[in-house]
Amino acid sequence: MRSNLLPVLKQGWGYIAWAFGLFVLFALLDCNILQFLSFVAFAAFIYVYRNPERELPLFQNSSVTSPVDGTVISIEELDDPEYGYKVEIESDFSNVAVLRVPMSSSLLSVVHLKGTRLAKNSPLFTKTNENAVLIFENRDANKVKVVHRCKQSFDGIHIDIIMAQNLTQSFRYGSMIHGVTSIYLPRNFRLNITVSNELIGSETLIGYFS
Repeated sequence: MRSNLLPVLKQGWGYIAWAFGLFVLFALLDCNILQFLSFVAFAAFIYVYRNPERELPLFQNSSVTSPVDGTVISIEELDDPEYGYKVEIESDFSNVAVLRVPMSSSLLSVVHLKGTRLAKNSPLFTKTNENAVLIFENRDANKVKVVHRCKQSFDGIHIDIIMAQNLTQSFRYGSMIHGVTSIYLPRNFRLNITVSNELIGSETLIGYFS
């Protein structure tokens, strides 16, 4: 379990290096248009893979914060014995790609499946797209399941976390560019968000366990 504290995510170093190398090459060849385009790509990759510090507000121990930056697109009540609510958050290229632990907890399970990167409106989106499923449990045995699923993107999901005890709320555990995150919450949970809310990873309160 390693926390990436650099200002740019390590998952983007390769893209940034290639774009900078092309910029230098086209500068030497005096190809002005290609030089400009490669510089734009270089700057865009730095922006997409930015890794800002976040201040964790002083919430209660029973709180759950957003694991991602994005917009709430749906809140659904489930007919399920374990989870009572599902919150869907959509992230795009303008959002910070860092994934963060939603509550102080231990990691019970993590499964990362490679797959396609179809558009969200595709009927095969939930069945074939690359996804990662993580289940967190706090000291009161409350569980939260987080499912990250890629949309159309040049990069996939990166998970950098192992089965461990005493995870701190807001701890960085990976990255996802342009995707949808589903949060499954038990029935003893009080939601603090509504549809269309803009969320900030580790800073926006999703709600509390009652």
